[in-house]
Amino acid sequence: MAVVDVSEALKSLSSTMESVEAVLDLAAMRAEVAALEEQAAAPSLWDDPEHAQHVTSRLSLLQGQVRKVEELRARIDDLEVLFELAEAESDDDTRREAEAELVSVRQAVDELEVRTLLSGEYDQREAMISIRAEAGGVDAADFVEQLQRMYLRWAERRGYPTQVLDTSYAEEAGIKSTTFTVKAPYAYGTLSVEQGTHRMVRISPYDNQGRRQTSFAGVEVLPVVEQTDHIEIPENDIRVDVFRSSGPGGQSVNTTDSAVRITHLPTGITVSCQNEKSQIQNRAAAMRVLQARLLARQREEEQARMDALKSDGGNSWGNQMRSYVLQPYQMVKDLRTEHEVGNPQAVLDGDIDAFLDAGIRWRKQQGK
Repeated sequence: MAVVDVSEALKSLSSTMESVEAVLDLAAMRAEVAALEEQAAAPSLWDDPEHAQHVTSRLSLLQGQVRKVEELRARIDDLEVLFELAEAESDDDTRREAEAELVSVRQAVDELEVRTLLSGEYDQREAMISIRAEAGGVDAADFVEQLQRMYLRWAERRGYPTQVLDTSYAEEAGIKSTTFTVKAPYAYGTLSVEQGTHRMVRISPYDNQGRRQTSFAGVEVLPVVEQTDHIEIPENDIRVDVFRSSGPGGQSVNTTDSAVRITHLPTGITVSCQNEKSQIQNRAAAMRVLQARLLARQREEEQARMDALKSDGGNSWGNQMRSYVLQPYQMVKDLRTEHEVGNPQAVLDGDIDAFLDAGIRWRKQQGK
């Protein structure tokens, strides 16, 4: 990397960071942090637990954002000093260290820049992901299991906690459906671009004639419901059924009727949970899933009214959005953004950040 390239790279990095800081409005964020800290210190804060939860969670989120921006700005300033030191002393080791840090900082700034595009009402929330097998038989069930692993590995790489709420195993192999949560700020905004139909093409390991098989899986991404959402579900609006869990399990799974299925009678929405040890825990988890789906339904109805007013035909989240081709060639391609890579195994192993970034930028361009 020539000296002039370093200068241009640092100038570009600093310019991008200035744009990010302007969009985030760092001064306003610091002012809000100060106001929230004052509220959090008040002795009467927990007299209203709902308000207290909102104050403390918002404060924690903003403090983390401000800290990240300040740390990145400091790293950019340190980079310039590091390159100058390497140049002055003709130190190749220091220069290699500076170049590696430049790559790392550029990646971190790019991620933060994408984060500024997540300004939707629920984008800051944790995410609840449901995946279901569609056309393709046993291959579709196997595909669902691969997609679940892909998202869980992505979360694991980033240090995000996850919780599997429900898994319905297919008879021959794979998973018919699964629901799990990713517990991190902005998980919903980041992963919501994954919603839609995913398609896999490969030589089926379940076909004794070795034929190529196309299978489909549907991915649904919902924001996790918070107490402030006020999604009330009257008891007489639901039917609760209990049954014995199926599939692999531990000591108390498969031995008692601990799994719970809840049907919301006014809408016909049905959810189930069987991964917790007790019926009470499974019922609580199933209610959280039902609340998330009712919140999403409410948002869809509001969006449909807006789309009708704008006469733009609405969105197309239900259409095919990504293809994973393993045979006759190797490629994963997003059908909306045109982003593609030639290493499906890396993608299925959780390397999906480039697809997420492209999807978020695409959505912003579409005004969604």
